[in-house]
Amino acid sequence: MTGPERTRDGAPTTLSWLCHPATLLALVVLVVNDHLLKAAFPGLVTGKLSDVAGLVLAPPLVAVLLTLLVPRLPARAAALVGLVVVGAGFVVVKSSGYAAELASSAWTALAGSSLVRADWTDLLTLPALALAWWSWTRARTRPVRHRTARLVRLLVVLPPAVLAVAATSAAWFPYALGTTTLDGHPAISVGGGSGDASYWPDDPADGQWAVSNDGATTWRNANDDETGRLDSQDSSRQKACAPDDSRRCYRVVTGHLRVEQSDDAGVTWQVAWEVADARRDELARRYPAHGDVRRHFSSRELVVYPHVGGHEVLVANGRDGFLRRLSDGEWRRDGFLGEQPSTANPPELPALYDGGRVQRDIDVWLALALVLLLGCAVTVAAGHLAIRRGGGGRLWGIAGALTILLAGLLLEASWSQVDGTGVVTVLLVVLLGVLAVAALLLVPWLGRAPGRWVGWTVGNLLLTVILAGLPMAGWLNGTPEQTWVAVALALLATVPGLLLAVRLAKLIDPAREENRRDTPPYPPYQPHPRHVPSR
Repeated sequence: MTGPERTRDGAPTTLSWLCHPATLLALVVLVVNDHLLKAAFPGLVTGKLSDVAGLVLAPPLVAVLLTLLVPRLPARAAALVGLVVVGAGFVVVKSSGYAAELASSAWTALAGSSLVRADWTDLLTLPALALAWWSWTRARTRPVRHRTARLVRLLVVLPPAVLAVAATSAAWFPYALGTTTLDGHPAISVGGGSGDASYWPDDPADGQWAVSNDGATTWRNANDDETGRLDSQDSSRQKACAPDDSRRCYRVVTGHLRVEQSDDAGVTWQVAWEVADARRDELARRYPAHGDVRRHFSSRELVVYPHVGGHEVLVANGRDGFLRRLSDGEWRRDGFLGEQPSTANPPELPALYDGGRVQRDIDVWLALALVLLLGCAVTVAAGHLAIRRGGGGRLWGIAGALTILLAGLLLEASWSQVDGTGVVTVLLVVLLGVLAVAALLLVPWLGRAPGRWVGWTVGNLLLTVILAGLPMAGWLNGTPEQTWVAVALALLATVPGLLLAVRLAKLIDPAREENRRDTPPYPPYQPHPRHVPSR
C-alpha cells in the first residue's frame, strides 16, 4: 500500500526503511567488509567503509527498535530520533577517548569483548547520514501493512542487522612482538591488536617494552630512556647463540611456530621445539578472531641470556605469547609475561595436544550448522529450478540465494567465536536456512509441482546433509585435522544433490493435467444436443 500512514503505528514505515535497498546494501557491505575485506585488504578504505555502511544501517535499525518498543510512536519521530542519536553518538565517541572507552565497556556488556576507538578522521564519513535520510524519504511512502510480510521481514532482516552492527566493534588482544636484552637483562615487547585485522602491530617498537632484572621471573615497564634504547636496536633478532657455549645456537623459523637448534655453530640445524602446521591451525581456532594463522601464529624473535645452570631462551610467538626454554632444557609456553598495563589480565593459553582431536564446545554446532546450510542451499536451488520450469520468475530464487548467502556470512563470522555468543549466531544461521527452504518448497508446490517433487526434494536435502556431514564428523574427531580440508570436502559433497535437483526439475510439466492447480477438476465438457424444432 502506498501513501501516508493512516495510523499512529510507526512500525510498518520504519520496517520499510530497514528493508529499503540502500539499507540492505549497507548491511551486506558491513558484513562482507568486516569479515572478509578487512582481513584481505586492511587499510584506510576498508576501515572507513564500515563507518559509512554503519551510518546508513544504524538509523533505520534504531527507528525499528523504537517503534517495536513504543508501538504508538509515529514513524517520523522514530526516524528523526534514529538519525540524531546515531549522528550525535558517532561524533561524541569518535572525538573523545573517554567516550570511546565508555562505549567499549557498554558494547562489551551487550556483544562480548569489544573495542571502540576514538578517531577524528572517522568524522569524514558523516555525510553517509544523508544517504540514510534519502532512503527514509523513499521508504516512508511504502509502509509494510500486511502482517505476514511484516513478520517475514522482521525475521529475515532485523537479526542480521543487529548482529552486523554489533560485529563492527573488535576486541583487543595481546601480541608478543619481540625479545632482546638490555644491559644483559632479558626484555620483551608486548603489543595489542584488534580482531578486525586493521590494527595488528608488526614491529617491536609498536608495543610496550618490559625488562626483567631477575632472569625473567618478574617484569617491570621500561622507562623512557630504556624504551628509546630498545627501539633503536636492530630487528629482527631471529638467531642467537648461547653465552656459555658458542657452538649452541638457536633460530626461529618465520611463518611457523618452530625453533631450531644447532650444536655446531650453525652448520647443521634440527628442530628443538615446534607446533606442527596442522596442529597450529587447530590451536589457532581456539583463539577468538585468530586472523591470518601463518602471520599471527609464527615465531618472530628470540633472545638467549645467561641463567643459573646455563642459559635460557625467550621466543616471541605472536598471538600465542612467549615461549621459554629453561636452563634445564625444558620448553614451556609462558603466555604473556609481566604485570605491565598492556598485559593486564592476560588470557589463558589454550592447551596444546600432541594427538587426537582438538575441539571447542561450539565446534559441534558449527559443523551441524554448515551441513544443514549446505542442504538448504541445494533445496533452494531445486526450488528455483522448479519455479522456473513452471513458468515463474526469478525473484523467489534470488531471495532464497541472498538468504543463504547471508546465513553463510554469519556462519563464517561465528566460526572464530569461542564463547556462548557463537551459539546464538549458529541458531540464526539455521533459522535463515529453514525460512529459505520453506519458501522455496511451498511456492512450487502451490504452483505446478506435484507432491512427489516435494518428497524427492526433501529426500535430496537429507542426502546432502548426510554426505556433507561425513567429512565434518571426521573433522570433529581429528581426521582431517585442518578445517579448510573438511569444509572443502563438505562443499564437494553437495555436487550429487545439485545434479539431482536438476533432474527433479523435469518432474514439473505445466502441460500435464495433474500439475495444473489453477483450474478445478471439472468433468469433461459435454455439448448439449442440437435442438430440433418440432413440427
